[in-house]
Amino acid sequence: MLSISRSVARYQPDPTRDQVVIVALQKLVERYPRYGFRKLFQLLRKDGKRWNHKRVHRIYCQLRLNFRRKGKQRLPNRDPQPFGIPAVLNDSWSMDFMTDSLWNGRKFRTFNVVDDCNREVLAIEIDHSLPADRVIRVLDSVARRRGYPRQVRSDNGPEFISLALAQWAEDHVVHLEFIKPSKPVQNALIERFNRTYREEVLDFYVFESLYHVRQITQAWLQTYNEERPHQALAFQTPGQIRDGLEGENSRNPRS
Repeated sequence: MLSISRSVARYQPDPTRDQVVIVALQKLVERYPRYGFRKLFQLLRKDGKRWNHKRVHRIYCQLRLNFRRKGKQRLPNRDPQPFGIPAVLNDSWSMDFMTDSLWNGRKFRTFNVVDDCNREVLAIEIDHSLPADRVIRVLDSVARRRGYPRQVRSDNGPEFISLALAQWAEDHVVHLEFIKPSKPVQNALIERFNRTYREEVLDFYVFESLYHVRQITQAWLQTYNEERPHQALAFQTPGQIRDGLEGENSRNPRS
């Protein structure tokens, strides 16, 4: 009735039939982790295995060996110093990235820098891409009007652990203080600022272009630094704290 042969109707697959191929592939992958299917198949041929290439490729894909295997990036052990609020300007800066999108759905990033002493926002750089070289350019721009900090605190993002930023820090005698992975509380000041910036700007407006984002951010930044009272600063503004510390330094110059 079905027009099939008795051998097909009575066929029972052997679940262990592919086991020898699996074992052979796994041994080769363990020894040559960077080899693809073609090289592995030729090694099987040289070893005297006469399996059909279609069968080997099927098992190769079932083992998910066709997916790119990316090694984990090894970070050195992080031992950050206990978190504290510095008493002088430029003792410690915090920096971090944020992500949002325009009205058309295209993503953009912001690079935020805050002085830990008075919570003053030193820079918010906005663009679709912000590589390590751009981060260095922003830090140099801030340093031209503020001076270089003693240390800069950040997470372990690829831009922050780059060789370019490490060289910049060495050239300007700046200590790079990295928090432990998955421990944003160790960079609490910039995280708290990010929340405010998210609520009052990024989530509050619909942006048509990068120019629109920059325009609104710049106006808000002036208000944040010079007009907005901070509870952590006894309801003073970052600008008031800055002016007070600079005035105290001018009255008591270093010998």
